[in-house]
Amino acid sequence: MRKYALIFIFFFSLLTSCSLDDNTNEYDYYLEILPIESVDVPTQFVHGETYEISMTYTKPSPCYQFNDFIYEINGSERTVAIVNTVYYNGESNCIGDEEEITVSFNFSVLGHDTYVFKFFQGEDSQGIDQYYIVEVPVVDE
Repeated sequence: MRKYALIFIFFFSLLTSCSLDDNTNEYDYYLEILPIESVDVPTQFVHGETYEISMTYTKPSPCYQFNDFIYEINGSERTVAIVNTVYYNGESNCIGDEEEITVSFNFSVLGHDTYVFKFFQGEDSQGIDQYYIVEVPVVDE
């Protein structure tokens, strides 16, 4: 009886086991940084306040979905880029119109120095990153 139980377990595990080659996920994806086309930033900050900073970019097709921001801090300088996840399944099924998307984040003013924001706008013909630079002074209320 024990022998039959072991054979049953062996065949059951063969039928229900997963294969590493089994691709049940019909979509693959990659991350892409998209250029920021316009920004909405206050002309000045009040120390201790929080502000919403909005950015608009163009989503090339329905396969692009907002993922996150790249947000780097260097002293009072902030570098910001928009990251999208691009889903595809190996075919050209991402047909659709471009769409303008606006995303935002909240920025808390903790310092007293002027903040310099560098918003990523793509690369030039030599592959050098281009930025839209905005300086926002901090005032005491």
